[in-house]
Amino acid sequence: MQHLGLNTAVKVLIADLVGLRFDTRGQPDASETRDYIVRLGGHFHKGGISPRKTYTPGLHFFYLPDISTADEILALTAQGQYDAVIAAATIIPRDARFALGGVRIGAGTGNMQSSSWGGGSGAGGHAVLMNTPSFNSRATAQMVFKALLSFLPDIDTGELHRRSVAGRFDTGKNLRECPTEKLEGKTFAVLGFGNIGREVALIAQAFHMNVRIYARSRHKQWIESEGFVFAATPEEAASGADVLSVHTGLGNLDAKTKRFANQDLVNAKLLKHLNKGAVLLNYDRGECVDAKALSRAMAAGRVQYAAIDADIFKQGKTLSGPLVPYLPLAKSFGSRILLLPHAAADTEHVSRVEGARQAVNQIFDLVLQKCARNVKGEIPDGLTNAGSKTVAGVGKVSASTINDFLSDAQSRQALAASARQIMDFAAGTSPDSEAFLLAANRLRSLLRIKGLEGPGEPES
Repeated sequence: MQHLGLNTAVKVLIADLVGLRFDTRGQPDASETRDYIVRLGGHFHKGGISPRKTYTPGLHFFYLPDISTADEILALTAQGQYDAVIAAATIIPRDARFALGGVRIGAGTGNMQSSSWGGGSGAGGHAVLMNTPSFNSRATAQMVFKALLSFLPDIDTGELHRRSVAGRFDTGKNLRECPTEKLEGKTFAVLGFGNIGREVALIAQAFHMNVRIYARSRHKQWIESEGFVFAATPEEAASGADVLSVHTGLGNLDAKTKRFANQDLVNAKLLKHLNKGAVLLNYDRGECVDAKALSRAMAAGRVQYAAIDADIFKQGKTLSGPLVPYLPLAKSFGSRILLLPHAAADTEHVSRVEGARQAVNQIFDLVLQKCARNVKGEIPDGLTNAGSKTVAGVGKVSASTINDFLSDAQSRQALAASARQIMDFAAGTSPDSEAFLLAANRLRSLLRIKGLEGPGEPES
């Protein structure tokens, strides 16, 4: 009997948690993703493939969220036992084999190292590499600012609380002991204009900071259209900056040097361009910052505070991963540095579930429709490029988002009405300033709600 038009069982490994709320037994609850798979006509199995069981034709998802080491993963995948994989933070080793492809829940694909699709860049191999960009972009951006606001404004609110409760503070006399500076007016430099970089920039803009963004020149018009300052080089972005936030990704791996394009992008030379007492935020890939150079910059006071969110793994007593080089800085600088185990986005339940659903959708499309969405790198022969899909308002505005807007008559009418009032005011035929401001606010709100803010996708 065929299922979903398939005459064979397609096996998909889910190698990370797809739910971060807990059930009645205190275990992470995967039921939302499980139920979604079943609604689509697939099968959800808690555990791996059983050699004693015959699986019916259709799409079968095997949930093994606790595997993490290379040995554990290769024991399950080195012989091509699974056709595809869905992962979030788990590193999928080079020798893991998948006939069809892999989906990373999230944007960066540096952990998706299988040679089946040519490694984290998706360049090469016979299978396709995809991601789910934008689902965790806002969660990550908010965590970036959670870190920044723990440092700046640099007023010790905990001490003020303790003194107030103990009756040891007089507002009239003691406030002079707590001078600080607001974020407004400070320069916030962002390296990279991907989904997360843009979200961080928007939050900084909401704090009335001067936002400067380094990106490729093709992004210049879009960066400037949103009121940011374009920087042609990382040094130009960092020059005189009070805060530096890294969002470039690692980039491609150089086969000769075995180094990634953006490895140590933030080095001693770049750090010297910052204002004295600056804050460094790296919620991207740990390797993007030279940890030794950061240590020297913090010792010299060039960087006063730093927050790093990067992977760390433990096997026995051995620690590995890009966070490890930063561990000595915690001993040297104490509360001036915050180290997190790449928790910025991967601890947010809704983002993880929505990203998992999108990953499941992309696997269904890959198997049933022979099309790939949100492709990272090359598209293998025989597959159709289905373009990108992101959360409304995050990242590039897709053609489908624009078409959805144009198909809604009420939205078109609201757009036309606001545009006419603005044009009448600009032409001087309607000098009512209040009507103009209302129309401008309504237009801005309409575009934001409909996800029509941000860079556009290039036309094919």
